[in-house]
Amino acid sequence: MSDEPKKIKQVICVRHDLNMRRGKQIAQASHASMSFICRRLQTCASITLDDFSEVERAWLTGAFAKVCCRVDSEEELMAIYEKAQVAGLEVHLITDSGKTEFHGQPTRTCLAIGPDESEKIDVITGHLKLL
Repeated sequence: MSDEPKKIKQVICVRHDLNMRRGKQIAQASHASMSFICRRLQTCASITLDDFSEVERAWLTGAFAKVCCRVDSEEELMAIYEKAQVAGLEVHLITDSGKTEFHGQPTRTCLAIGPDESEKIDVITGHLKLL
């Protein structure tokens, strides 16, 4: 057993097939990343660090490591979403309202997995290309 601290991160998967403007990609990825903390705030009026797991606390009080990857279709995005759920990982799927892009159609744009131990997330996303 190693005394080395575990690496903790959040991985954000963004659909590349939508050809979103760079600013739109950044906004959608930000929504996904922030969803982790915002969902907790929406469900708990007086949230503290004690309401998070040890790994989540380490991420929140550390460097907030994030890795942005690309997926090439909605099908690939949803397959990753399902694998993350089955693995018991925190996962947040973002669906854009379609008001500024996508011709008024709500569109799944990205998701965030974690924060969690890198090893757990890499099993699901380690094959993806960086954005």
